[in-house]
Amino acid sequence: MTDTSAYEVVVGLEVHAQLLTKSKLFCGDSIAFGAAPNTHVSPITLGHPGTLPKMNKKAIEFAIKMGLVCHCEISKHNYFARKNYFYPDLPKGYQVSQHTTPICKNGFVKINIRGEEKLIRLNRIHLEEDAGKSLHDVDVANTCIDYNRAGTPLIEIVSEPDLRSSEEAFVYLTEIRKLVRYLEICDGNMEEGSLRCDVNISVRKKGETRLGTRVEIKNLNSIRNVKRAIEAEAIRLTQLLETGEKIIQQTRSFDAENGTTTAIRDKEDADDYRYFAEPDLTPFQLQDEFIETIRQSMPELAEQRIKKYITTGQLSMYDATVLTEEKSFSDYFEEIITSFPLTIQYGEEQGGRYKTAANWMLGPVKSWLNENQKDINEFPLPPGQMAGLIALIDTGKINFSVASAKIFPQMLKEPAKNPEDIVTELNLLQQSDVSAIGPIIDKVLEKLADKVTEYKKGKKGLLALFVGEVMKQSKGKADPKITNELLLEKLKS
Repeated sequence: MTDTSAYEVVVGLEVHAQLLTKSKLFCGDSIAFGAAPNTHVSPITLGHPGTLPKMNKKAIEFAIKMGLVCHCEISKHNYFARKNYFYPDLPKGYQVSQHTTPICKNGFVKINIRGEEKLIRLNRIHLEEDAGKSLHDVDVANTCIDYNRAGTPLIEIVSEPDLRSSEEAFVYLTEIRKLVRYLEICDGNMEEGSLRCDVNISVRKKGETRLGTRVEIKNLNSIRNVKRAIEAEAIRLTQLLETGEKIIQQTRSFDAENGTTTAIRDKEDADDYRYFAEPDLTPFQLQDEFIETIRQSMPELAEQRIKKYITTGQLSMYDATVLTEEKSFSDYFEEIITSFPLTIQYGEEQGGRYKTAANWMLGPVKSWLNENQKDINEFPLPPGQMAGLIALIDTGKINFSVASAKIFPQMLKEPAKNPEDIVTELNLLQQSDVSAIGPIIDKVLEKLADKVTEYKKGKKGLLALFVGEVMKQSKGKADPKITNELLLEKLKS
């Protein structure tokens, strides 16, 4: 096995994010995923002679949003260029992209590695159109081409070579996906190709400042595979250096089955693409007012929600982070918070509603999602129903044990039914009447007389046994707080 401890991995990522516009970057063709091949095409998409492109304003807005959250400088003067190369899925024989004037320059993305914050610098974020898709498994003898994707608006987020491990790349890409999802500019679905990643990697001796020869690994379709590809290629490059072989600047592909990379072609430089300004699109100038309007429309991001959950909701950093990992999960949590009946009084401290909702989201709800391999968008209960169930606990009508073991499962079977109606039908309303709980406690203490003697001799941990037996005898309906208080009082005598 190759010893890589003397070497340092240097990685930069190029992340392509398909923008959630309704139409393509330069025409009105739909970008909806899953349509029959070559049905979302037009003469403009196919590059027919005499056709003229028209800019998609929403794509520009989305690119600016990403630039703003990444602390970029927004370029006021913009134009597009033709990137010339020939490939079957590129209908025009060139790609319209931004080369000299990316819409967003510099900036950074903040990541957290083992509790330490690190800023990954960005070189640029630019707009471009996507290519079509080559299908190699439809016909045994031929490669088939689907041009539906051609012309779909992309942003390409290009980092500086600031990543130093596969773990850092994993965390960085996870953060990028989280940002585009919170901004609602891309669904971040790598399996469907709406988020794709190319890895630029080199290795060098630790302590050296000069970059090694760079290799690019193209079109990685999962965050896990990005991590695996970096680890595999780092070993290959180190082996070449150790044996004195020359590293060739090339483009490679990662085989997820056997965990190795293979060469596709020697890597082109910018000159090979013969960039020149796109003659059919006029340059566009961004006004300060337009950028400021976009800035004012920015949604609440995960970082802001984490801060709110910790300060206002008094949640732990861990709970706040888990709640915000996926925007849809956090949105559901937010809706529970705002759906609580106003009649419930939490006092001046608002943390109560956050804590009870968080306990359910990170407990029974997340468990159900994991067991059923579902996303929160597929969860059968609307947030208002969950808020209603939690309210029954917080008002003392049922306890958590009964709610999670009996009410919650029944609600999943009957999502439209009011949780209070289910409680009434199952006769599970919590008993808070001392006169009803007292006799049950007396029977339990009489039954466990020997344990009572042990308790009075100092085994105070037996209190839990008594409480559990009372709950069992009352079929879970006895109020735990009142039960504890009555038990302590009776055990003193």
